[in-house]
Amino acid sequence: MDRPVAPPGWPREVRPPDTPDWERTAAAWLLDLCPPDYRRYDGLRRHVVVLARFAVLHVESAQAACRRGLSEARGDLGQVAELSVVEAAVQTFLLEEARLLGVRRSVGLVEDALRGRRYVARL
Repeated sequence: MDRPVAPPGWPREVRPPDTPDWERTAAAWLLDLCPPDYRRYDGLRRHVVVLARFAVLHVESAQAACRRGLSEARGDLGQVAELSVVEAAVQTFLLEEARLLGVRRSVGLVEDALRGRRYVARL
């Protein structure tokens, strides 16, 4: 039998698919990505694949907010802050955009695994 494989981009906090408690670790990690109020919803805690879909959409909305903030930063913040502060904000948006790109990949991989996709080690 093949041993469980986690593909590149798989979150460290989540055990590979088909290992003991992997779905429990996936649920905990997904809940940490989402707004704290999501923990109140029994349906999200009981149905991890639904939670994964919510997490994907949450991360994608954060990506959209980051892109908007980046596109508006100079015009909007330039009126209320010094140029060095505006440039620091732009750099922060760029860092956050890069971080979210990795998070989106990771949450997508977890969602795919929860939907039944399995990964194979390649040489």
